[in-house]
Amino acid sequence: MKLKINSQGLKGHLKVPGDKSISHRSIMFGSIAKGKTIIHDILRGEDVLSTIEAFRALGVEIEDDGQVITVHGQGISKLKEPEKALDMGNSGTSTRLLSGILAGLPFETTLFGDDSLSKRPMDRVATPLQMMGAEIVGQTDKVKLPMTIKGSAHLKAIDYVLPVASAQVKSAVIFAALQAEGLTKVVEKEKTRSHTEEMLVQFGGEIKVSDKTSLVPGGQKLMGQEVTVPGDISSAAFWLVAGLVVENSELILENVGINETRTGILEVIQAMGSQLEILEQDEVAKAATLKVKASQLKGTEISGDLIPRLIDELPIIALLATQGEGKTIIRDAAELKVKETDRIAVVADALNSMGANIEPTDDGMIIQGGTKLHAPENAINTLGDHRIGMMVAIAALLVENGEIELERAEAIQTSYPSFFDDLEKLSENL
Repeated sequence: MKLKINSQGLKGHLKVPGDKSISHRSIMFGSIAKGKTIIHDILRGEDVLSTIEAFRALGVEIEDDGQVITVHGQGISKLKEPEKALDMGNSGTSTRLLSGILAGLPFETTLFGDDSLSKRPMDRVATPLQMMGAEIVGQTDKVKLPMTIKGSAHLKAIDYVLPVASAQVKSAVIFAALQAEGLTKVVEKEKTRSHTEEMLVQFGGEIKVSDKTSLVPGGQKLMGQEVTVPGDISSAAFWLVAGLVVENSELILENVGINETRTGILEVIQAMGSQLEILEQDEVAKAATLKVKASQLKGTEISGDLIPRLIDELPIIALLATQGEGKTIIRDAAELKVKETDRIAVVADALNSMGANIEPTDDGMIIQGGTKLHAPENAINTLGDHRIGMMVAIAALLVENGEIELERAEAIQTSYPSFFDDLEKLSENL
């Protein structure tokens, strides 16, 4: 795909796609609950479609009329052994969370994925699930896909301290704990997104959360619910940055999810001196309307317990930092290395090829601001990473001459199928 945008500004209103994390979980909870679950505004990206197809293969009836999705749950004990291995596509969330559910089911299931997903570590979920009584075998000692899970109908509760800050690992243990005998204790080193805990309560479940510790009783029964998925702040992040760095821009983003465990990017752009306004806020739905204008920005430091609250937004934050005055330092983000790509290396390579000055480090980046971007000599490959593709497309808005060749742009379908349509819409509103 050739990107020759050279925008003179972006204007308009936009409703971003539904939150990917909540979309995954709404299908999962609906599938293990008893009764009908109706889901509004779900993200129909490739990752979420992988989750839907996996639960259909496990015997769950899921209908999609184009407006709402209806999940006819019969309870977790009614899930059936699939006839063949389950294709997880590129979705780490689908794989890891589903592993927690499969750990307590008395049959054997094999999960596989694409080349990128097959490189991602699954031992981080396999270890606690094996401690609870599941048998899990992967391709290597580090447990990578394809991975076979032989569940146990007699999982036992554990006390588990997460070795990494990962909402996916935490969620896998919680899903297994719902089926275990006794009280499971999960302790985080850093607070991660809380969608699983909140949705568990919404579906009638029980969990006690105190700071970084969660207590989950076993043997729980859940009931179907009606769920409205807020807009994904990770998708909104690309427009927030575009509105801040492209001259003559003013954007209003409606219904953006602002769960406090996901709003790190808002704190960062405020620290950088942005013109950001929260126009409307729904405390119950944890969503808001956000307005941004082109701004003079300054460098900042991003580290510590802020990292888990914006880990998925760091690629586009890196682009933002190239346009601020001064230096931005990102630390404590080694988790970026085991995403769809090594996002530390890939982000640095892509933006440096466009004239940025980014030094990758073992756990982050050092970004020199105030740099002008230009079209690179060679094509930029997303390497199958949707967030790299969208970051490059936003960076193209800052290139004055030439065009950018983006290879494997189809990766953006993973989380934002209408991304280029929305970009065109905002570019035409001047």
